Amino acid sequence: MDGKMPMPTNAQLITQSEQSNEFLPTAEFASMVKNMPLIAIDLLVEDQNEQYLLGWRSNPPALSSWFVPGGRIRKNERIETAFQRITLTELGTTFNIQDSKFRGIYQHFYNENFLGEQGQSTHYITLAYHLQVHADQLSLPTDQHAHYRWTKQEIMQRDPQIHRYTRDYFINQA
Repeated sequence: MDGKMPMPTNAQLITQSEQSNEFLPTAEFASMVKNMPLIAIDLLVEDQNEQYLLGWRSNPPALSSWFVPGGRIRKNERIETAFQRITLTELGTTFNIQDSKFRGIYQHFYNENFLGEQGQSTHYITLAYHLQVHADQLSLPTDQHAHYRWTKQEIMQRDPQIHRYTRDYFINQA
């Protein structure tokens, strides 16, 4: 044997991703956030009344602002698997990426990290997906967002409590 590890199969990677539900220790994750961008999925969730779901952020960054639901993609996690996990975690219901429409790649830069430490910047590369739902399909959790509201697209640009990165998703989309 030459000491080389064989390339894992897709099935092995998916299994590893599903099993790695543990979080990094806080100091290790803070160092990672400080030194590299994070990849995330944001969900532009539209209901049957042509309103979009926003949550009042209860964690930094973007603390105390209205923001779309979303979450980070984990190492060794396929985008499709991340989409299912994030929709379940953020919306209380699992959706498949095929149920959505890709809206683009966005960059978010914050002057603070997830601990609220000013000067410890956070850089997100965000994949935005539009998802149409019936509001009664959702069971909205409160660990990332203290409150939720449904908002018409035309109101987004006028409400200063809606985070500018959320407003960016709706520029020229009317």
